[in-house]
Amino acid sequence: MRARLLLPLLILVVGLAGLGVASFMIVAQQSGAGSSSIGGPFRLTSSDGKEVTDADFKGHPFLVYFGYTHCPDICPTILFEMSQDMKAMGGDKRIRALFITVDPERDTPAALKEYLSSFDPRIVGLTGTRQEINAVEKVYRVYARKIPENGGDYAMDHTAIVYLMDKQGRFVTVFNLDRPPQVAAKDLDTYM
Repeated sequence: MRARLLLPLLILVVGLAGLGVASFMIVAQQSGAGSSSIGGPFRLTSSDGKEVTDADFKGHPFLVYFGYTHCPDICPTILFEMSQDMKAMGGDKRIRALFITVDPERDTPAALKEYLSSFDPRIVGLTGTRQEINAVEKVYRVYARKIPENGGDYAMDHTAIVYLMDKQGRFVTVFNLDRPPQVAAKDLDTYM
């Protein structure tokens, strides 16, 4: 019985954390502080096993989402919606999206590569050491915490929003996925 109640409670907590972070970012953006207070330099490992930095994604706008491959519902839903938006952009190779793990202990480059094979190929999986992931979570103001489950397994409670970064890698806004893909694609196109 407790296990059945845990999932809705976990979803509620993640949703509330996401709303809190989104509210903070909207206020920061409206006050003019948003573009400089979210995002920053990082050095991580891609799902292809190559070292990448934030500089590798500059020159074109990009989306950033923090999640993990063992996520039962929120992460695959958001990645699917991002894939639909990118598909609506056609073959435009200028747009990229980053899926940065909050669970580097399980999300190796190989695990990320296999997981992301179900989504748009322009979504790049990134992982690193726990210290590297903690550092990138900090500059993006991401909340992430391990939640123990029965049997020794665990889930990750984390911020579930998509960041839109401009060509210089500066934060623009929280990207709205809750709209038709053609509308989202047109919005993304304005940042090209």
